[in-house]
Amino acid sequence: MSIIDILLVILLIAASALCIALIYYLRIITQSIKAMQADVDELSKNMQPLITTTSELAKNISEITESAKDQVDATKSVVLSIKNRVDTILEFEEKVRKGIEGPVMTFIKELTAINKGLNTFLSYFRKK
Repeated sequence: MSIIDILLVILLIAASALCIALIYYLRIITQSIKAMQADVDELSKNMQPLITTTSELAKNISEITESAKDQVDATKSVVLSIKNRVDTILEFEEKVRKGIEGPVMTFIKELTAINKGLNTFLSYFRKK
């Protein structure tokens, strides 16, 4: 046997060891991938209820928001209605006050004048 044959045998043994190591590591990698796939499947199963719940939550929040908007709009309309009625009442009160103030003040002045006239007449009548 020559040195080339010995090196060839060593090379074949090394190649065989490399093939065995490659097969072993490919098996380990395959097992890791299967474990990761199982974890991803389990995660996917657990995520489905979460996604469903989140979508229902978003729907409920949307309904609550819509209801709140409707209530705010209704409140705004009630407030505007009350404001308009108060403005109308204030305008009416102002008109009534202006309509009554002039004649009442004239009437009070006339009563005051009559009172002064009567007092003057009575004091003149008493002196005599």
